[in-house]
Amino acid sequence: MTWKPHATVAVVVENEQGQFLLVEEISNGKVVLNQPAGHIEENEAVLDAVRRETLEETGWEVEPQFFLGVYTYKAPANGVTYHRFCYAARATKQVTTELDTGIIQPHWLSIEEIRGLGDKLRSPLVLRCIEDYRNGRQFPLDVVVDDQT
Repeated sequence: MTWKPHATVAVVVENEQGQFLLVEEISNGKVVLNQPAGHIEENEAVLDAVRRETLEETGWEVEPQFFLGVYTYKAPANGVTYHRFCYAARATKQVTTELDTGIIQPHWLSIEEIRGLGDKLRSPLVLRCIEDYRNGRQFPLDVVVDDQT
C-alpha cells in the first residue's frame, strides 16, 4: 500500500478591524470552525486553489499576499496526513454565491474569540496558522514553485 498525503490549501484573512475569516462547517458529523481551506485539484495552480476555496466557502474574493508555510497534520479521525499550504490573503470583494456543501456560514472573529473556541476548531492548525501570521511569519509567494502559475 502506497502512502498518499493530501495536498490542501488554507487561507488566513484579516480584516481592518483585526478579525479573521473563519468557516463554520460540518466535519465528521460535528460543527467546527476552520480557515477557508480545501484540496488542491488536479492541474490547478496552488494560488488558484487559494482563491477558489475561499470564494466557495465564504463568498469572499481574496488576493494572496504571502506564504506562511507548509503545515503537516495527521487527522486522528481518519488517519490521513494533510500537507497544508497556508497563505495570508487580503479580502477584496464579497460576492453572492452558493457556499459549498457542508458549509454553514462564514464568520469574522477576533483572535480572543478564536483562542476561546478550543475543540470547536477543526484542527490545532487553525490557531497555529493565525498565530504564525500574527507573529510576522511570511515568505514571498514565489517560494512555492508551481509551473501552473
